[in-house]
Amino acid sequence: MKLPFARTPINRKPATEPPTAGTPATRAPATRAPATRAPATCRSATRARARRPATRTLGAALVAVTMLLTACSGSPSTPDTPGAEAATTIRMGIQPWIGYGQWHVANDQGISAKHNIDVQLTELTDDADQSAAFASGRIDMDNIASHTALLLISQGIDLQIVAIEDFSTTADAILARGDITSAADLKGKRVAYEQGATSDLLLHAALASAGLTIDDIIPVPMGASEAGTALIGNRVDVAVTYEPYITAALASDPSVQRVYDAAQNPGLISDVLVTSGKFAAANPDAVRRAVAAWNEAADWYKANPEQGRAIISKAVGENPDALSSAFDGVQYYGSAENAAEFAGSYTTTTLPLVMRAAKEAGLLAADVDLSKATDPQYLG
Repeated sequence: MKLPFARTPINRKPATEPPTAGTPATRAPATRAPATRAPATCRSATRARARRPATRTLGAALVAVTMLLTACSGSPSTPDTPGAEAATTIRMGIQPWIGYGQWHVANDQGISAKHNIDVQLTELTDDADQSAAFASGRIDMDNIASHTALLLISQGIDLQIVAIEDFSTTADAILARGDITSAADLKGKRVAYEQGATSDLLLHAALASAGLTIDDIIPVPMGASEAGTALIGNRVDVAVTYEPYITAALASDPSVQRVYDAAQNPGLISDVLVTSGKFAAANPDAVRRAVAAWNEAADWYKANPEQGRAIISKAVGENPDALSSAFDGVQYYGSAENAAEFAGSYTTTTLPLVMRAAKEAGLLAADVDLSKATDPQYLG
């Protein structure tokens, strides 16, 4: 997860211990957020895993954690039936990543209420916890990375992607210094990156663009928060990281430069809104209204960026100034973008790119039927 604005560990994405090969680092929980929290006894089993880390071991963890969460939480409550008077309750999972921030805007600005939905946000601290809660039916809709959605679908979980939430552009990058100026220059170099996370996807995409593979570099697994520091300290030649660590590294050493970033693979690192098939079948209009609420909130944010950033920053427990570079590196998707791209380039270009990178990174074992991964009917 990153910080309340990032997506891995720092003591908000600062990591605790550098992850060992094949094990994602944890995304630290934000200290404040207008969301309910799962009981500590039910979260303890999954604290070691991470947010935007979609993990190589998530399959086994998901089964175990689903059983644990079901035992801890009991049977999920039935959402309210849509009607002229009562709002439909939507139990929604969320993590303290700014990419999901439009739900805080939607609730703060009365947009959710306007669309006659009661969005009850449950803050979950890592990917395994969040995914298991979704799979066990404790939540109806969820906010997850595109590659996480594909991983869950590959494991037989009944979900549909119903809207794009954000694309990372410059908020994820590969940094180096000196004569390392392109992806081709990574060959033979010591590269620090977080395995099983978004950094893993970005690294594999960069290597593929230069005709290289992971075997052509010297992997140095560690959390994204440590990667930039390792580069500055000359312990590695290259660091794959994200904001705010990118800005910190560039400021610490003027010889450090961007070699590659997420903007070169639009959508590779992206987040989506998903619904369970069961909830959508029983509440199709509620899903449609949820998508409309997200789009309206994103549109409002674009018209009121300063106020929007303040709302999101407060929700994730950070100062807006501290999140400035992270906000700048993320493109939110609203009405126009979803209408133009969801059933078009996102489905035909972005998801295949994500699937290919996830397979190359060892996060996904086989192809997913992408024709069944998205459902555009809720955008209307």
